[in-house]
Amino acid sequence: MVDPSHASPASAPPPPAAPTGLAGLKIQRGAGPARRRRRWPVVLAVGVAIAVAVGLFGPHTTEVQATAVQTAYGSQQYNLLAASGYVVAQRRAAVASKATGRLVALEVREGSVLKKGDLIARLDASDVLASLSASQAGVQQAEAALRQAQASQAQAQAQQALAEDNLRRTEGLAAQNFVSPQAVETARTQARAAQAATAAAVAGVGTARAGLAQAQAQVQVQQVNRDFTEIRAPFDCVVLVKNANVGDLITPFSNASGTSGAVVTVADMSTLEVEADVSESNVAQVKPDQPVEITLDAIPGVRFRGSVSRIVPTVDRAKATVMTKVRFEQLDPRILPEMSAKVSFLSQAVSAADQQPVLAVPPQAIVPRDGHEVVFRIGADDKASAVTVAKGRTLGDVVELRQAGGLKAGDRLVLSPPEGLKDQARVKVAAAGAK
Repeated sequence: MVDPSHASPASAPPPPAAPTGLAGLKIQRGAGPARRRRRWPVVLAVGVAIAVAVGLFGPHTTEVQATAVQTAYGSQQYNLLAASGYVVAQRRAAVASKATGRLVALEVREGSVLKKGDLIARLDASDVLASLSASQAGVQQAEAALRQAQASQAQAQAQQALAEDNLRRTEGLAAQNFVSPQAVETARTQARAAQAATAAAVAGVGTARAGLAQAQAQVQVQQVNRDFTEIRAPFDCVVLVKNANVGDLITPFSNASGTSGAVVTVADMSTLEVEADVSESNVAQVKPDQPVEITLDAIPGVRFRGSVSRIVPTVDRAKATVMTKVRFEQLDPRILPEMSAKVSFLSQAVSAADQQPVLAVPPQAIVPRDGHEVVFRIGADDKASAVTVAKGRTLGDVVELRQAGGLKAGDRLVLSPPEGLKDQARVKVAAAGAK
């Protein structure tokens, strides 16, 4: 027998034939995982190398604080202190009637412009008109009584004159002894009676005149009562509030349910002033006729010049403020009562040029670069572009830009740009409050 271990190579079995056709597409499950395991270290090393290269040579992002280009005014350089308050009409009235009655006509509405004496409303005046008619009839009756008394006076005076003539004639005849002394005495008695009748007639005329005056006064009383039913503007004004409607019962000085006191509330728009609360610690910096600048939230972009009208000589202990009243140099029709206002008390009066808007930025946003003063504008792509500017006046806590380099109000800028920040550098705006 032949030992198999010593068999010749020629006798070794032939290697298996390679599969052909679809059999050759069979997945060799045993060899794949080993090859994938050998690739992972290579892939990881390549990824780390790429990350290191991006960190070293890729675009660098600088975290910065942001500010914005602001609109400022030249008058800000004269600010001493600021206070807030409201526009108030110094001449204001709640218009009511002294009479009590039902409102039958209302001739105005909110915003109506009135002249002094213009009719606002009317109350029911039927009872007053009836009393007025009765009083006028009383005047006619008193006039008739006066005429009658005057006629009686004229008659008494005529009778007196006749009696006196008779007395003189009788006395003449008695002197010639043509009549008896008794006839003379009778004539004298008749003359005295005529004089008394005349005096009584004169008194009657006086009484009639007094009666007429009383009747006329009663007519005036009723006319005044009628006028009370017509509510009129007390001065040139504008209606601010309508407090009642037709049909309401108007009862002055009454808080009863279903009744109204004032019919309308009006104000004289020529007396508008700002009542500002100044801290008592700063009131020493305020004096009468001091120039001020007024801004109103309702009219943005407009600055009104004015001056201190007066300082109310008392302190509000609850707020620790002193009320200061400020007049407008020139009133604007757009200014209305109760508008909120901000008042800047100035060290000197400002001109129209000082009230023109200019661009300004915080001084920290301006830095030197290559011999120029620049700011870095943050674009929509988060890149900081260097913009050459020229500084102007210091306006409070901002600096005017005499040369803005195309900047406009609202543009975002880098606040306190770091030394190494370059033009077109990529930046990231830090969150508010971040260190």
